[in-house]
Amino acid sequence: MLVLFLCSQCQWEHTGSFEAVCAKFEGKFDYAIIEGKVIDGTGSPARVADILVQGDSIVYVGPVDTSRIQAKMIYATGQLITPGFIDVHAHGDPFEDDFSNFLSMGVTTIVLGQDGRSPVSAFEDPNSFFDSLQQKSFMINLAFLSGHGDLRQKVQKGKQSELSMEELSEMLRILRTEMIAGTFGLSTGLEYFPGFLADRQELDSMALTVSHEQGLIMSHLRSEDDDKMNASINELLAQGQHCQVHVSHLKVVYGQQESRAEEILDRLEKAAESGIEVSADVYPYAASYTGIGIVFPEWAKTRSDFENAIQTRQQELREFLYQKIMDRNGPEATLFATRPFTGKTLAEVANESGQDFVDILLKIGPTGASGAYFVMNESIQERFIVDPNTMISSDGGPNLRHPRSYGAFAKIIQKFVMDEKKLSLESAIRKMTSLSAETVHLTNRGALKPGYKADILVFNPEEIVANSTYENPFEPATGFSTVMVNGALVKDQNKIVHWDTGRILRKSISVAK
Repeated sequence: MLVLFLCSQCQWEHTGSFEAVCAKFEGKFDYAIIEGKVIDGTGSPARVADILVQGDSIVYVGPVDTSRIQAKMIYATGQLITPGFIDVHAHGDPFEDDFSNFLSMGVTTIVLGQDGRSPVSAFEDPNSFFDSLQQKSFMINLAFLSGHGDLRQKVQKGKQSELSMEELSEMLRILRTEMIAGTFGLSTGLEYFPGFLADRQELDSMALTVSHEQGLIMSHLRSEDDDKMNASINELLAQGQHCQVHVSHLKVVYGQQESRAEEILDRLEKAAESGIEVSADVYPYAASYTGIGIVFPEWAKTRSDFENAIQTRQQELREFLYQKIMDRNGPEATLFATRPFTGKTLAEVANESGQDFVDILLKIGPTGASGAYFVMNESIQERFIVDPNTMISSDGGPNLRHPRSYGAFAKIIQKFVMDEKKLSLESAIRKMTSLSAETVHLTNRGALKPGYKADILVFNPEEIVANSTYENPFEPATGFSTVMVNGALVKDQNKIVHWDTGRILRKSISVAK
């Protein structure tokens, strides 16, 4: 068993026996990261120290006498040494994507299966899903959630109705099977089909199952509109009576004053004080990204419901779409990210075609496009970002046309730490590492400590740049020059040198390839 003790000479924790001291810490190691400023991810002040890595783990953090060790030296003079970042809300296809966009911004672990959609449910046996991934190579670590929407469709087989008791029982059985196989919990997308069909009994039943398997529920709330946020949060907190809950990509659509952020944060804090285990993540952009169905009413979100609405409620649908778009800052605030309108706003498409923007939406339909939506108040979002209890996410993916996919974590360093000094380096790193690991229950990750997995970044914070923009969203971030994943160099002096260092992380166990 690994034994840690506090060294009397350097005041760092070491592995070994109580008799060992810094001067005696010698031998052969795989890597020694020397002379850097260590920010360990816990929020503790930065300290000049060295790190020794053996196999996939950190074995020592503290001063090293390099004459007494044998190791490949990584000199970090004048640079930071931090844990690799953890993205608790990410998207992508694990069978198709290489996830290099995340690596470029210092992310070494991502959590997939968000908003009620998860690739795990595509397999009848979730163990087969995880076994299939073992045949692939990844640069970073992947963790997964089960997806409520996929589970619901799996048991309803295309129906759009309240679950029968038999269907609910089957859905819970599958959820339990997936969590036993290794998912870290459940994601819900209650603003999307079929998530919005879920009632209180269904939500409570899922929460009880998640609690039994000691996971968490990450939720895209039923609505992120300002006038519905309180009810949406309360609905999630009701599930929090049974299990750990988490607000995905915290935002307020239509919110106008920073005081609104204070109200929401205060609501979450009071819930935590009452014993509910609740958390939230946020990304550093004022535009969201999702399918165009977000602006359609619940009774016209699916293709069949939309076609029925065109026949029976067209004028009502037109009025709804007009008001929804105007409430969301007008047609200029919707930027298409899919063909044939990629890079154009809804207003531009309407003007070029000589049609009303409502006609454009009716022609596209609720499933025909995706885009970015400039619907958030920047001061509200920045208040969420700097709060010590929120963690950072990207809500991005390799092919998702939004700058957050390639820039979110770099932007936190560049803008909020270096340029505007709204966050200290220590607090920013904590929000991107240990806080995320603790929330998702990723064991032995998210901090630079002996016994923790060696997911490590070496970089100069002054060189970090988030290069992606809304016009050019696929520009990788720059500045994270050296990246180690599970004790192996993935990126060395800005060059990717290995593609197979990542692991598939499963709850309670971490399966190596």
